[in-house]
Amino acid sequence: MPSNLLRLLLVEDDELFCLGLQVKLQQETGLEIVAEVGDGETAVEMVKRYSLDVVLLDIGLPGMGGIEACRQIKQQNPQLPVLVLTSHSQQSLITRLVEAGAQGYCLKGISAEVLVLAIRSVAAGASWWDQTATTEIRAKFEHNPAAANTARNIDESTLPLTQREQEILALVATGRANQEIAEILYITPGTVRVHVHAIIRKLGVRDRTQAAVLAIQKQWITAELLVQQNDKSAKSLF
Repeated sequence: MPSNLLRLLLVEDDELFCLGLQVKLQQETGLEIVAEVGDGETAVEMVKRYSLDVVLLDIGLPGMGGIEACRQIKQQNPQLPVLVLTSHSQQSLITRLVEAGAQGYCLKGISAEVLVLAIRSVAAGASWWDQTATTEIRAKFEHNPAAANTARNIDESTLPLTQREQEILALVATGRANQEIAEILYITPGTVRVHVHAIIRKLGVRDRTQAAVLAIQKQWITAELLVQQNDKSAKSLF
């Protein structure tokens, strides 16, 4: 079995929706659905039983709700990303999900392509919060200093790039393709693609070239970092 296969747990009580989701995700190379469950209690037990890379979780579950399930999953496995896929968009639910430790939030109705990108993003260590969620979270936390660390974890277009994203963007700015960047940073090309998509989305630009130009203009990547990445690239050839 490929070492880069992402193992998913689907937590969804709508059987028809879950079936459609399985069909779409099983068509995607590199994803494996380990189990599908319809309630929070079973989800918590499945996390104990299986080695997983991502939990795809609905909020409106019978019995233990999705928020409590998320909290318990993160308590027993803090490194396991939880990505919420739901039809609920109330501010109170979104902010409680952040506090429970969720890495991302998507509303049902998004395309399969976007969902797969979100899954790969949280699996790679990034976060994925759609515009509805980021708007609600900023409104909740902007006047609450105690929640500053939580708010800084939200992946939205107005936040600075992460250190890894700066490194990748600096290499993009030097003309490196994804395969070259992967070899230089000792990560997979798929992980590079996830970060590049996240960079483009954060900066609100059309492509990687515009992202590099904008980041240099705003000093999110500096001349010194460009030199460092060129040096790193040169060393990777030997």
